[in-house]
Amino acid sequence: MYQWRLLWLFMKYFLKKMYKKIAIIAAKNNSQAINIKNSLVNKYNFFDLSNDHSKVENIDLIIAIGGDGLILHLLHEFENKPIPIYGINCGTVGFLMNSYHEENFLEYVHKAQISMVHPLKMDAIDAENKIYSHIAINEVALFRQTNQAAKINIHINDKERIECLVSDGILVATSAGSTAYNLSVGGPIIPFGAEIIALTPISPFRPRKWNGALLPANSKIKFKIIDFENRPVSATADSREVRNVKEVVVSENLSMKFKILFDQNHSLEERIIREQFLV
Repeated sequence: MYQWRLLWLFMKYFLKKMYKKIAIIAAKNNSQAINIKNSLVNKYNFFDLSNDHSKVENIDLIIAIGGDGLILHLLHEFENKPIPIYGINCGTVGFLMNSYHEENFLEYVHKAQISMVHPLKMDAIDAENKIYSHIAINEVALFRQTNQAAKINIHINDKERIECLVSDGILVATSAGSTAYNLSVGGPIIPFGAEIIALTPISPFRPRKWNGALLPANSKIKFKIIDFENRPVSATADSREVRNVKEVVVSENLSMKFKILFDQNHSLEERIIREQFLV
């Protein structure tokens, strides 16, 4: 018993050193999230990011209270200086979040497991030849902008795979994003760490029987929009949109990695496996 006590004190000291400065933020217009945030600020004196996102110097961890959208927003906001994020679910699905444990809260945070996520990079060229570069944690998606179906030419690693996909669009999803929009349009769930990305059509018309593909994560995917002037297409990297694109290149960005914390026995890998057995 004495040895376990010493071990716990050592772990507690070590973890406190790891997370010297903890910041916290709650989703706006979510009273439950705001109440939890206020309670934790009063109890632990966390730095409140809700009104000032500029003071992130020396912050070792962000506690985000809300839904998956809040975590994605924070990952993008601090993408030039990635900060580990521990989410508390006060939204709907909360796939990237944890349950709230009021008692022993810091113990759950300190014992949380870190999942490393590499984003996708989207390089898009619009009809006026302007170039846009964005990253995506969940998916890069192309959508038709009018009532006419999009016509998309697809190259994988500089080799043409589909001459003309006629559809509402197409997306490329990471394992972290495979359970989001990708799953809702019939795409596969990808186990975390599999180093695979999903290429999933959205309401395909031709080729009618093509359901998509699983590709190595290091693949370079190029989409060329056929007749882009008359059949305009937009491209999104998570929530960032580029309108009237004529070419989009998607690849894995290994130079960036994000850290998301999950409670023990509820890692991102476990959640993705569990999602495949929901009925």
